[in-house]
Amino acid sequence: MMLAGMILKMHSVEAIMGIKKLYNVTRNWQGDPCLPSEYSWNGLKCSDNNHPMIISLNLSSSNMTREIATSFSNLKAMQSLDLSYNDLTGPLPEFLAQVPNLNTLNVSGNKLTGSVPEALLQKFRDGKLVLSVGENPDLCMSVPCKRKKKKEFVIPIVASSMAAVLVLLFIFCALAMYRRKRQGVHMVTKSNIKSKNRSYSYSEVVSITNNFKTIIGEGGFGKVYLGKLKDETQVAVKLLSPSSNQGYNEFQAEAQLLMIVHHRNLVSLVGYCDEGKKKALIYEFMANGNLHEYLSETNTIVLTWNERLHIAVDAAHGLEYLHNGCKPPIIHRDLKPSNILLNEHMQAKIADFGLSRAFATENDSHVSTRPAGTLGYLDPAFQASGNFNKKSDVYSFGIILFELITGRAAIVRGPVRNNHILDWVNPLIERGDVQNIIDPSLEGEFNSTSAWKAIEIAMSCIPSYAIQRPDMSYVLAELKECLALEMTPERTQRMAIEGNLTTSNTPFKMTQLEYESNIVPYSR
Repeated sequence: MMLAGMILKMHSVEAIMGIKKLYNVTRNWQGDPCLPSEYSWNGLKCSDNNHPMIISLNLSSSNMTREIATSFSNLKAMQSLDLSYNDLTGPLPEFLAQVPNLNTLNVSGNKLTGSVPEALLQKFRDGKLVLSVGENPDLCMSVPCKRKKKKEFVIPIVASSMAAVLVLLFIFCALAMYRRKRQGVHMVTKSNIKSKNRSYSYSEVVSITNNFKTIIGEGGFGKVYLGKLKDETQVAVKLLSPSSNQGYNEFQAEAQLLMIVHHRNLVSLVGYCDEGKKKALIYEFMANGNLHEYLSETNTIVLTWNERLHIAVDAAHGLEYLHNGCKPPIIHRDLKPSNILLNEHMQAKIADFGLSRAFATENDSHVSTRPAGTLGYLDPAFQASGNFNKKSDVYSFGIILFELITGRAAIVRGPVRNNHILDWVNPLIERGDVQNIIDPSLEGEFNSTSAWKAIEIAMSCIPSYAIQRPDMSYVLAELKECLALEMTPERTQRMAIEGNLTTSNTPFKMTQLEYESNIVPYSR
């Protein structure tokens, strides 16, 4: 048994060395991948035994090219593999289904082609694999690929070159229509949004809001009104108040940013009004309000543990895109539960990121010295230096995670002093008292393993020094693993890592693979 373990370990080391060389991985990958444990390689986790083996590998956003190498199949102990948001090409290999312990595979956001192998699909159907394959435009969801059969046309030979041009034009249009249809029903939604993405007059805004009849919120810009477009689409209209702290320059910056930034976990801009001093932003309507309302003590609807993890993953996706999918990166600067909105499927989307500033370069650390952020979520490093950066958002996200975990507000106001959530939760974490950390309204309905992992992820986000906090790509990968722990093969309804939720106590509408196949590709 000991010899077998040593042989497996040797093959594992050879495999990861081959992966490092083939994909030119530039990290702290020196020496033994797993030993000593305090110097284990970045993006890699190992088992805790006499012959530690690689059990988790995260190479998301690592600029990887080429096809997926067979070396991955030699990581026999691997349970989780994340290759998302690279430039991997070729087919999704069937040999990944032969990795015995693999329970989480994420290859989203690549350039893979062909069909998802039947062996992987079967493991997914059996509840043995969490599979994420979205944002691969040329990857088919069925075996074999269900492509339309091309009709045979008898084209007479004619002397006119115009006839040949017309034939080529017809074929081009047919292929374009085919590609759009294959990319899923959500492409229609995206197209509709773009067609509405325009400037509105103030009189149109008055008409859309029925003379500003229904107030649904209030933010830094001013009041937010419920509206309805001519095609009956509901929208939220944010009217810029003349007394708003935000000025017209910031309004223009937000409108311009939102016009070009698109992601399924960011609230979409439908249009805007810029008519003299009358200014408004028109957003997609989020039917289920914001996360702050659901975490409020007065709210009677209790979010399940699974719903909370889905919301955390959704929000992490949106923030990770702002940080790493936008060039230059966008810093939110005021992330909090009231800026995480929920649509009719309880899918979370980040709002009000338009007041953030896009950095000129990755190394630029400051945004401005103008006060920003909200008490309780504000990065201690910012309070000391006055500078915002991506790690400031990571801190705010960690506080939101603790709110989801505990059900407590970031700041609990007291008669003598205000109590921060970290002051309350740190002693409980030190005692290992998970039962008293988790929101009591859940009445013990949670997976303790995934709960501890969620706590660990939140803790990793909140060190006082920004350099000690992880990048959002790491936080997102860890949250996906946390959600995977919540999924068990015995469940009759398989739940998607990034799937759409219905309201509390009702099952998910679609499986992971169905959801992934309908994701709108977005520009990185």
